Amino acid sequence: MFDEAIHDIFVIGGGINGCGIARDAVGRGYSVALAEMNDFASGTSSAATKLIHGGLRYLEHYEFRLVREALMEREVLWAMAPHIIWPMRFVLPFQKGGVRPAWLVRLGLFLYDNLGGRKLLPATRSLDLRRDPAGKPLKPVFAKAFEYSDGWVDDARLVVLNARDAADRGALILNRTQVVSARREGAFWRVETKSAAGETATYRARMLVNAAGPWVDKVLASTFGKNNVHNVRLVQGSHIIVRRKFSDPRAYFFQNPDGRIIFAIPYEQDFTLIGTTDRDYTADPRAVKISDEEISYLCSAASEYFAEPVTPADIVWTYSGVRPLFDDGASKAQEATRDYVLKTEGAEGEAPLLNIFGGKLTTYRRLAEHALEKIGEALGEKGSPWTAGSHLPGGNFGAEAYAKEVTALRSRYPFLDERHAQRLVRCYGTDAAAMIGNASEKAALGRHFGGTLYETEVRWLMAREWALTAEDILWRRTKQGLFLTPKTCAGWRIISKTLQVNA
Repeated sequence: MFDEAIHDIFVIGGGINGCGIARDAVGRGYSVALAEMNDFASGTSSAATKLIHGGLRYLEHYEFRLVREALMEREVLWAMAPHIIWPMRFVLPFQKGGVRPAWLVRLGLFLYDNLGGRKLLPATRSLDLRRDPAGKPLKPVFAKAFEYSDGWVDDARLVVLNARDAADRGALILNRTQVVSARREGAFWRVETKSAAGETATYRARMLVNAAGPWVDKVLASTFGKNNVHNVRLVQGSHIIVRRKFSDPRAYFFQNPDGRIIFAIPYEQDFTLIGTTDRDYTADPRAVKISDEEISYLCSAASEYFAEPVTPADIVWTYSGVRPLFDDGASKAQEATRDYVLKTEGAEGEAPLLNIFGGKLTTYRRLAEHALEKIGEALGEKGSPWTAGSHLPGGNFGAEAYAKEVTALRSRYPFLDERHAQRLVRCYGTDAAAMIGNASEKAALGRHFGGTLYETEVRWLMAREWALTAEDILWRRTKQGLFLTPKTCAGWRIISKTLQVNA
């Protein structure tokens, strides 16, 4: 197939940066195509600690520009997607003689409170853990703590909703489509793709954006024939999910003796997420998985704080990803910059190439704006920055109105129990009603697959969010795999194929 149209921009990569750039660009009037070789957020963007945060520990490495930008983004993103992003309080226990002195922590939190234009998020406060409920699951040696604000995000849904909105605005979004070659033909790029079904296609574009994440150097080497490229440092981050260790809605920030930190975060109501690790990674990013060493490290680090130890037997799920950090020559993986770098290539008269190195969930929207500045310089500006006041699909309600949305959904569909309605609003926001449609009883939702997952939702995900496989639905789009038995999860491979045939 040859696409007759000439796109302004062709984006390689369907992670958070690629989808964010595509959405911003098409919203300004550029014609956009995007290709993702796997599923959206199937790499780095679904393997994060799932925080919208300033990066308190980055202050130690003097990343003040990045921290300020990230802090300013917290409330912008919360307002943009209040269904999948919400505020969370973090408890940072400390003891005399610990890793960092109290005065240094206080200074860091003072900067944290005042660098980023905080309006709705509450300020830092001190806690007496002997009296505050946050001290209950911790060892008695921890008597004091600081409590500060950051945010939580469903990372995979953040990516797919950016893709959905880009498509709704006119972008050509190609899931499970690999770019097999890209070459300049004067002022245009000739891009050849191959889908998972084996179908090939050719596209033309005035500019190419390489947002392939961990594969950004590989794209430069294989697709463009560049040798000895080394722009990113691959760092593995792994997480464990255990049965709920505490009932408090707050999360914990634990400082380890080696200077690293981990979080323990309430997860999907019944679980606790613990992570992350930081270690250099040199293998294929598609093969990444948690190691026994990392499991031992996370269990040991958390057990230094929790009165009830965390053991490998407690683990119900793990996930691991590779972060493509810009290689700044740092000696340790945890010291490598989390900032992003954008580089444009192309001589006068040649079709330009924009490479995206690094980045993080919290700053993806600002990264996209900076990318659009470079795109405007290369192609001519169209439109102006617009995403700060926008809403992602389903997010068109007040930042603090989540509970009201749940009540409204249950009022419209009385057969939904509280937990089911809460999850649907968390996943789909105001689109939950569009998904349920005219159903007047639970039976109208179709086949029940376990947890709070029904056929109506599965079909919506396949029709609206490019979901095809069990992994897409159970782990990236809904996290309902946590509530199904391994046998049921295995059976889903057959079920999802049946639904595809009958779609």
